[in-house]
Amino acid sequence: TLAAVFALLPLALGIGQGAAMQQPLAIAIVSGLVAQLPLVLVVLPALLLIFGVTRETSQRPSAL
Repeated sequence: TLAAVFALLPLALGIGQGAAMQQPLAIAIVSGLVAQLPLVLVVLPALLLIFGVTRETSQRPSAL
């Protein structure tokens, strides 16, 4: 996520030739990436703990 944000920053800031046309798209992508990062790293694990979602391992009988 950070690599994508840093790669799109020059385009989002309008640096470079022809960047004005792509600037709104770059701003939208950077905004989405910045918004999803804390959601995925903080909110999602908290919700999984609250609702008690656990990973269950299935134990299959061994085939002979």
